[in-house]
Amino acid sequence: MVIYGVAILAGCYLVGMIVGEFIGALMGIDSNVGGVGVAMLLLIIVVDKLVKAGKISKPAQDGLSFWNAMYIPVVIAMAASQNVLGALTGGPLAIIAGIAVVIISWICVPLLSGKQKPMVQTNNSIVGGEVDA
Repeated sequence: MVIYGVAILAGCYLVGMIVGEFIGALMGIDSNVGGVGVAMLLLIIVVDKLVKAGKISKPAQDGLSFWNAMYIPVVIAMAASQNVLGALTGGPLAIIAGIAVVIISWICVPLLSGKQKPMVQTNNSIVGGEVDA
């Protein structure tokens, strides 16, 4: 099986790691700061630009969709395992901050997704929603 999109994923990851190390150096920290987040955002932006420009084949689009879907949960799981130990040893303030971030994220989901018109299906026809032009 050929896996498409690995080169774009690797390029975005390398750029993200370099940018994260640079941000860490600017802050005076001997660590990568935000490199994975930069890589994820860069991957999403690059794939979107390539798809809109029509410069990517259908198998490559499917491969990149797979990597987009896999990349975020894997990275979050890796970061979460490190953050739990830090939160437990960091005291109650770290735990309160973590809970606050989760609650704020839940509140932001409906705000960022916007209102959508309800879709009602009657007699195999969809009524409402938006029309693709």
